[in-house]
Amino acid sequence: MKHFKLIFVLAAAIGLSACQSKVEYGDATEVETVNENFGSTDLQAIAAKMVDSMLTFPPVIVMTQNDRPIIFVDKIKNKTSEHIDTESVTDTISNKLLRSGKFRFIDMTKVDAVRKQLDYQNNAGMVDPSTAIKFGRQVGAQYMLYGNLSSIVKQDGSTKDVYYKMTMRLMDLETGLIEWSDEKEIRKVKSKSFLGL
Repeated sequence: MKHFKLIFVLAAAIGLSACQSKVEYGDATEVETVNENFGSTDLQAIAAKMVDSMLTFPPVIVMTQNDRPIIFVDKIKNKTSEHIDTESVTDTISNKLLRSGKFRFIDMTKVDAVRKQLDYQNNAGMVDPSTAIKFGRQVGAQYMLYGNLSSIVKQDGSTKDVYYKMTMRLMDLETGLIEWSDEKEIRKVKSKSFLGL
């Protein structure tokens, strides 16, 4: 009986150790192909394509030659059937453009927080009026950058085809004219093997 218990305990210990997972750091720029869904590789490819396209477009080169235009970025609209963190896509594109040194940005997601802080500084009676930031001195954006991410999904038997398209535009807020536009397409195909694996 004691041998049986010992064998059972050893078998359980071996079984549990075989079920343990291992976590390792990977290269964030390495191609990610876990499944056909929108992933980190797609985000990086889209951001790089859009930023390169915008920065090399002749009218944008002229626009940024002697000035750093002020832009606000509207959150990219997710028109796919997947849950995609489009805020992350928006942030990556904004960061790359800002780091180019060609543009300045207004963060519209923080307008309410800024308004509360200015109200506190000017109306709470707790801040020295000589150091309080005055209302009405912020600079307005000259351009709006916005876009859509859409997808078409087709499935035929064991093959699934997912087509993604990202479209972005830069609008002059004074005239309403589109100064730049481009799109990036990605196609991913998943085929199941004969055994469905």
